[in-house]
Amino acid sequence: MIVAGVMSGTSLDGIDVAIVDIRGGRIRPLSFYSTPYPKAVREALLGVSNAMTHTATIARLHFLLGELYAEAVKEAAGDYKPALIGLHGQTIFHEGSPVEYLGRRVASTLQIGEAAVVAERTGIRTISNFRERDIAAGGQGAPLVPYVDYLLFTSSSISRVVLNIGGIANITVIPAGPIPGDIVAFDTGPGNMVIDALVAHHTEGRQHYDRNGSIARRATVHERLLEAMLSDPYFERKPPKTTGREQFGQQFVSGLLATGIPLPDLIATATELTAQSIALAIQAAHAEEVIVSGGGLHNHRLMQRLRALLPYCEFKSSADFGIDPDAKEAIAFAVLAYEFTRGRTGNLPRVTGARRRVLLGKNSPA
Repeated sequence: MIVAGVMSGTSLDGIDVAIVDIRGGRIRPLSFYSTPYPKAVREALLGVSNAMTHTATIARLHFLLGELYAEAVKEAAGDYKPALIGLHGQTIFHEGSPVEYLGRRVASTLQIGEAAVVAERTGIRTISNFRERDIAAGGQGAPLVPYVDYLLFTSSSISRVVLNIGGIANITVIPAGPIPGDIVAFDTGPGNMVIDALVAHHTEGRQHYDRNGSIARRATVHERLLEAMLSDPYFERKPPKTTGREQFGQQFVSGLLATGIPLPDLIATATELTAQSIALAIQAAHAEEVIVSGGGLHNHRLMQRLRALLPYCEFKSSADFGIDPDAKEAIAFAVLAYEFTRGRTGNLPRVTGARRRVLLGKNSPA
């Protein structure tokens, strides 16, 4: 079956679409298409992400994104004819651990981008809303990609860590010759999110990421600030755990800006925070290989620091395994949609904390 996977991550960079051929246990990427959000759309999404807003704004964005996702799928498909779409949607709020609210303890998540619009515009069955069922089953609704990491990167003889550096960084620990219950995975902390926000401030919006890590390379890490950030209890917490813009978003960045430290030094310090928090998580895994994907792979300074902090690990790109580093998460939601149609569960309780394995997704017929 040919499946389109659609992903838009916490960095709010835009829309990624992977076209994948899935036959039995074989997952073969066919093409990848990425398009940035229009500037006004990105700003609107930032305005509703863990922020005070209006229900009208969320509703309008919800349907607008459906239109944009449908257009991206059509552009990505080309001559291929997908029979199915897996749509992650854009996360605007995620609180995987229950909190007290109106007399009850509730966990919650919200991804926008109306799947019915995508199905109607494309004429293709669309599976969406992957996170809610895991939360309903007592999990944190994340991370969900580790199940696909297990399918893609398992080795009978080599222990591996699959590292994705998006807005948030996360790892999947895959021991040699595993079964699904052996997999451990969690968010390590910020990936590109804090760096990107600081770069946007530094360049007055002209640049949204530190190209090749060049700003951080020329600046100085503020050691005392780094030490303070690394003392955050999140980094010491045992998995399952997940984080996002709610913890490392605008409020966190505003606190950094308030220190008065020069912006290039803040960017260097944020880069080091990402590197050290990832290394702290990987050190406990005792892995032989680290397979990297996500936008952070292109940050040469960040990768240089990771190699220095983890000299005993061999670093590889997911491209070495036939998986475009920028496409991996879109591929993952294509696979999760396929699993849904086959009646197969897609979460890993040891990873998310759910009480049991459950079917992930909601169906929007063509």
